Amino acid sequence: MANPQVKSATRAIEILEYFKLAQQPRSMSQMASDLGYPQSSTTVMLKTLVNLGYLNFDRSTRDYFPTPKLTALGDWIPRVMFGSGQMIDALNDLHAATGEGVFLGTKNDIYLQYTRTKESIHALRFHIDEGFMRPVTLSAAGWVLLSTLPEDKIDNIVRRANIATPNPAERTNTKTILARIAEIRKNGYAYAEDVPLEGGSTLALRLPAELQGQPVALALGGVTDRFKKNFAEYKRALFAAAEAVKQDNEFDLPVRISL
Repeated sequence: MANPQVKSATRAIEILEYFKLAQQPRSMSQMASDLGYPQSSTTVMLKTLVNLGYLNFDRSTRDYFPTPKLTALGDWIPRVMFGSGQMIDALNDLHAATGEGVFLGTKNDIYLQYTRTKESIHALRFHIDEGFMRPVTLSAAGWVLLSTLPEDKIDNIVRRANIATPNPAERTNTKTILARIAEIRKNGYAYAEDVPLEGGSTLALRLPAELQGQPVALALGGVTDRFKKNFAEYKRALFAAAEAVKQDNEFDLPVRISL
């Protein structure tokens, strides 16, 4: 049986994430229906979030909406994570050069997390939400991040990532991953087709900088047919964007002085 406190915490976060998609006021009944929650517990959770100042409740319309206190929770994070902004510049440069979907990825335990994303300008494209996570074994960017680790740690992560991969057909083994990593270390980049999405391709490499002490992958992804036609151009653009990044100096980070 799930821990009631964990269940409540999960629902609170899911309610806040719900507003990211809705982007407009919602009533309790709408949220309960969309999220599949009982109305009684939804009411309690919403009242708690109102009392904490994260949601506003309009009594005339009976609707809820996030307050600026919610955005204030994380508005400092990009400033601290990205320092001088060189990684964001690299992301933007790669997007401008290719028009494909681009992202910065980091390893979060056994997962690849899409730390910053920018959507493709093409009509036929794949969408990935910023912050989304997938097992690190199911992405070229994930393989790049695994290539920074020793073999024993890779084996441990592959085993645990397989447990977190519901579809048996998507599971892999250490031998296969190590073979891919050998190619990445030889070529300086990773390329994958139909991983993680059928009909899609990804090009990725490791940036010469870190986020909070963690390696970072810069990648672009899109429809395989476009990648095959533009592979050499996309690869040049990826390396050019990475070469413009240098390791952030600690003095690049803003300093707040309290008086």
